[in-house]
Amino acid sequence: MSQQSFNITGLAGEKLLKGSISIQGAKNAALKAMAAAILFDGPVTLENIPDTADVATMTEVLTKLGAKVEKAQVGSGNSQEVVESVLIIDSTGITSTDIEPTLAGSMRASVVLTGPLLARYGKVSFPTPGGCVIGARPIDLFIDGYKKMGAKIDEDKNSYYITALNKLHETEIFFNKQTVGGTETLMMAAVLSKGITVLKNCAMEPEIVNVAEWLNACGADIRGVGTPTIEITGTNGKLLSAKKHPFVTIPDRIETGSFLLLGALCAQDLTITDCEPKHVESITSLLKSSGVPIVIEPTTIKIVNNVAPTSLLAPIADIRTHEYPGLPTDLQAPLVAYLTQVNGESKVFETIYEGRYKYVEDLNKIGGHITFLNTREIVVHGPTLLKSISEKDSATVSVLEARDIRAGFAVVMAALVGTGNFSITNIHLIDRGYEKLEQRLQSLGAKVERKSL
Repeated sequence: MSQQSFNITGLAGEKLLKGSISIQGAKNAALKAMAAAILFDGPVTLENIPDTADVATMTEVLTKLGAKVEKAQVGSGNSQEVVESVLIIDSTGITSTDIEPTLAGSMRASVVLTGPLLARYGKVSFPTPGGCVIGARPIDLFIDGYKKMGAKIDEDKNSYYITALNKLHETEIFFNKQTVGGTETLMMAAVLSKGITVLKNCAMEPEIVNVAEWLNACGADIRGVGTPTIEITGTNGKLLSAKKHPFVTIPDRIETGSFLLLGALCAQDLTITDCEPKHVESITSLLKSSGVPIVIEPTTIKIVNNVAPTSLLAPIADIRTHEYPGLPTDLQAPLVAYLTQVNGESKVFETIYEGRYKYVEDLNKIGGHITFLNTREIVVHGPTLLKSISEKDSATVSVLEARDIRAGFAVVMAALVGTGNFSITNIHLIDRGYEKLEQRLQSLGAKVERKSL
């Protein structure tokens, strides 16, 4: 992987960005639909798929298993054109159920493949999942669920080996804590199982609903999705059929929230199109209470006449991340970047992952004033002037690091609102969740360039 960076010239606190941003398909729904393709007899079509690094990684994982993954084409003969946002996946050629360790180690979402592989082929092996370093995401929830469904688990220091040669069977599983990955993975595993499986204390994220509704249209029987209790009546091994039922990825709510926060700091007028406002009510509510002028339409959110200095915006006294429909943990870092510019103290409590404040070091390095109360709770003191460290040399560039996908967006926000020149490293992490970010920011008037190191 070639090392690249974003070089950014800050706006010095001025709201100079303007224009329109179209929201891409939700990567966290697209990745799960790609995994769910294993449950089907024949090819499936997935639409509105974002062109992110994680989608490319999942494509490579599936290909190494033996599946065929290709982008759709329209036209005929020499006039054929590739449709970048549409994938066609055919899993009938799968010959291996061993998830490739190197690829899996770079993306924790690869663990979701274990459910469909185990359900269809009766065995799967996978390494300890990787991805962003944002705290523990215990695999025990998956392992305990598979055991209750009749699977046998073996492990060594690097991998798990799971077998269910007599098919997975009905059971009742109560999640001790809400888990998005556990909910969707065990839900998919139960689709081809015997009997009725009941999952309790389930996650209710829209991406889970998006995938489940598609599976139901193709022959699955999943009830209660979007509530804490999901009931799945298995097909007893009968594969699903996707004829005339493409999967259409919902808009990415995390991307929507990210651009809303950026616009609140850096744009006088910004229109966010092709989004689902109902999925981001937690963030639009917070921004409205802080004083950001927001207009909400059926598939559009607008920041309009945002002329007041950010220093006049109100702090948000007590913020807690929470499972949907609460404030997403994935928007915590961009929200903290926003709070560095408002007037007063804001307290943020991270309830989901304890390791998600690594980016604070970068924000404080360029002038932020963020203090720790404990490993999960911080106080953001604003407003502060964020600036490149350039007291002796105006050409000096402050180097900031993308610690994970969303922390990467947060330091991009900080650089754009700041004064001076900034370089963002580790941008391969940003590429995992945001499609062509620098090009989209450039379209709004930002001075952002991708450079090879």
